[in-house]
Amino acid sequence: MTRQIDALLAEYGESHQNPTNKAVHWICVPAIFWSIAALVWAVPAPTDWGDFNWLMPIMAAVIAYYLRASWQLAIGIILFVVFCVWLIVLYVAHISLPLWQFAIGVFVVAWIGQFWGHKVEGKKPSFFKDVQFLLIGPAWLLHFLYKKAGIKY
Repeated sequence: MTRQIDALLAEYGESHQNPTNKAVHWICVPAIFWSIAALVWAVPAPTDWGDFNWLMPIMAAVIAYYLRASWQLAIGIILFVVFCVWLIVLYVAHISLPLWQFAIGVFVVAWIGQFWGHKVEGKKPSFFKDVQFLLIGPAWLLHFLYKKAGIKY
């Protein structure tokens, strides 16, 4: 019996066979994930909510999705989220260009790369079929790393 995560990763992989498209995804999927996290981080929260940031509940929901799919992949995603937040904090502390402006630039360039990769592939992005595949992209990359490391997911 095939687990749902295995079926989703296999279906996602069907439109990601071309080596150029795969390479583009290794760059653009993490960049898109980071840029979305950065854009959410930049949304102001009410000042009387203390250290609350809108990224907290959104990432909690994203991590819950991955926990349901595979707790092992969820651990990798949690580590990646922590890395993204670290990069965001570092950016805000050292760069004067507003975070949201840089994040929009990264987002646009990364999506242009994604669509170019799919043009090279000759297949539409998977999320056109099911929006859930927007969350499968990071897990698809992570599952390759897990396989190389001999970690079951």
